[in-house]
Amino acid sequence: MRLSNSVLLILALTVLLVLSACGQTATTSTATDASANTTEQTTDSASAAEAATTDEGETVTYQSDAGEIEVPKTPQRVIDLTAFTTGYFVALDVPVVGALSGAMGNKYIKDQLISEGTTDLGEQPTAEQLVSLKPDLIIAYKGTEGLDQLSQIAPVVQIQYGKLNYKDLMVELGKLTNREDAAKAWVTNWEAQINEWKPKVEAAVGDRTVSILNPYAKGLYVFGHNYGRGGEILYGEFGLKAPTKAQAEAIDSGTGFASISMEVLPEYAGDIIFTSPWSGDTSDAEVVYSNTLWENLPAVKAGHVFQLDNTSDTYNDPITLEGQLKFLTDSLLSVK
Repeated sequence: MRLSNSVLLILALTVLLVLSACGQTATTSTATDASANTTEQTTDSASAAEAATTDEGETVTYQSDAGEIEVPKTPQRVIDLTAFTTGYFVALDVPVVGALSGAMGNKYIKDQLISEGTTDLGEQPTAEQLVSLKPDLIIAYKGTEGLDQLSQIAPVVQIQYGKLNYKDLMVELGKLTNREDAAKAWVTNWEAQINEWKPKVEAAVGDRTVSILNPYAKGLYVFGHNYGRGGEILYGEFGLKAPTKAQAEAIDSGTGFASISMEVLPEYAGDIIFTSPWSGDTSDAEVVYSNTLWENLPAVKAGHVFQLDNTSDTYNDPITLEGQLKFLTDSLLSVK
């Protein structure tokens, strides 16, 4: 997310006027427990809530992807300007006072955000919005423009997208928010769920290949193990294989995706396909879905094509992954 020059100018002026006039006092809010899947997680969340009261005003030194920074020991008013990490804070019961529209529209976390009164910041938040929410912590991607100005409002923790896998990022954000025990409990519970489902999925899928395909204006995107859309589960957790070329270009390469033309689609299409229109442009996915090359794919003819949600399944935070796990396992176990 990039902040425009006009926003930066307004931001600088607003910080000087608003903060000098009324100061900046963080207020304590109570988050709703949105994702307690085990008694241990619930207990950890309660402990974190108690800590929030006793730790108010305390700061600690945190090692972010951009260096050391002083942050609240137990943040109580977080603004997330990344969209993709919002679900982590929901899973950890960290109060999110402001989030981008993409996160607010994610069906897996939107109800929790609405219930706790999170403000939808749009995709280009204004300075007035940020200052009025009185955050005690701001999350932004490393290299976001205007970080110096943002840091005048609240400490800004920079995150490098894709540096950590989702489990490691969950634990890292647990450390940041004084909820490390809750983060580790989620990982433990998640791995138990995977261990329960993996043998059933392996038996149902056998040696069949799986593809994640998104039509877009110039062809199709082939997604791998680390770009959402269920890839973390299908390839990362269940260890399913993609067709040879898709495996090499989108997974083994480490990039997480590849762009292909319609003509080579059959070489990248697996026996089982998960798909959705690309949300990054306004192209008509039916141009692909109604093409004879698509219609003649073995997966299409066998009825082994499953539709992802193009506004929500792009995410790979803990809450989204839990929702995806049910959909993906139901889909895979239905394959005959």
